[in-house]
Amino acid sequence: MNQAIRKKVRELGILIGTLPTGKKNCITDVRGVRVGHVTIDRPLDDGKQDYACTGVTAILPHGGNLFLEKVIAASYVINGFGKTTGLVQVNELGVLESPIMLTNTFSVPAVTQGTLQEMLGQNPEIGDTTGTINLVVGECNDGYLNTIRRCVVQPEDARHAIKVATEDQAEEGAIGAGKGMVCFGYKGGIGSSSRFIQVDGKNYTVGVLVLSNFGKKDEFQIDKYKEHLVDVELPSEAIEHTSDGSIIIVLATDAPVNERQLLRMAKRCAIGLGRTGSYYGHGSGDIVIAFSTAHKIPHHSEHIVENRIQLREDHPVMNQLFTAASDATEEAILNSLSRAVTTEGRNGRVVEGYSFS
Repeated sequence: MNQAIRKKVRELGILIGTLPTGKKNCITDVRGVRVGHVTIDRPLDDGKQDYACTGVTAILPHGGNLFLEKVIAASYVINGFGKTTGLVQVNELGVLESPIMLTNTFSVPAVTQGTLQEMLGQNPEIGDTTGTINLVVGECNDGYLNTIRRCVVQPEDARHAIKVATEDQAEEGAIGAGKGMVCFGYKGGIGSSSRFIQVDGKNYTVGVLVLSNFGKKDEFQIDKYKEHLVDVELPSEAIEHTSDGSIIIVLATDAPVNERQLLRMAKRCAIGLGRTGSYYGHGSGDIVIAFSTAHKIPHHSEHIVENRIQLREDHPVMNQLFTAASDATEEAILNSLSRAVTTEGRNGRVVEGYSFS
């Protein structure tokens, strides 16, 4: 099935929450944010026993030099069965200075290497006249469909994902890092959604992109969504899948929040995850990485004091941002299912795309 004809759940009548979405209903509604994918889909032998069904996804907070112009960031570990890199420094310093890269578990080293090469090329001073760089790479295990032991992702794939990243409508479903992912026993992968907030003449956007790879069929809370559908077909056949799995949730906003306020927003993403049916299983790496584009933090500065505008903690807008984070996460997960096509991988395994309507 052509990826382009798979619809987002909102187009099918499923409305999550009451806040309006952005124009594209995806993370790139946050101005400046860019998304790029590299998808690898090919047999590794004549009999298709070994199959490459994987990829790389890059999320760039803005189109400038991410090392020289950092953004405020935070991360939240819902359940820590994961191998994401770079979070220690993000939480210590409260800034992000690289793209956020997503891939499969065994390709974290290759993607890290490729991202490093790209950033060193942009910044000759790194590791020479200035310090090193903190790279953030998130992962999920796509080993059901992908012959993960073959480690087919190369550093150049990461570099290419960064180079092709655009502010256009982000592609979703079985694309990029999401190519081999499975969610609730159906085809998962990349999903995105956004929310638009207007308060006292100010406009703020919250965007979420997920890499979904978790849950069993009987955990999926589909009944709560069926009442919104115009047409309900019998669900596609699900594979037997464990509760263990992972999800990486990337949250972007242009609201002027500090790193602690971002952390509070990141925690609310877990609400949206739970609404779909996840209970954060023992072997699930459920991780949120959040950033704000409201301010760029210069790598070089002669100022001792920095003055930045930030939202008041007790203003009602914070509750709207919390709502936006949870609702956009829930809808992004559903979009990762609705936009994903039926996919064949290693050993002839097939994972069906879920039919909402």
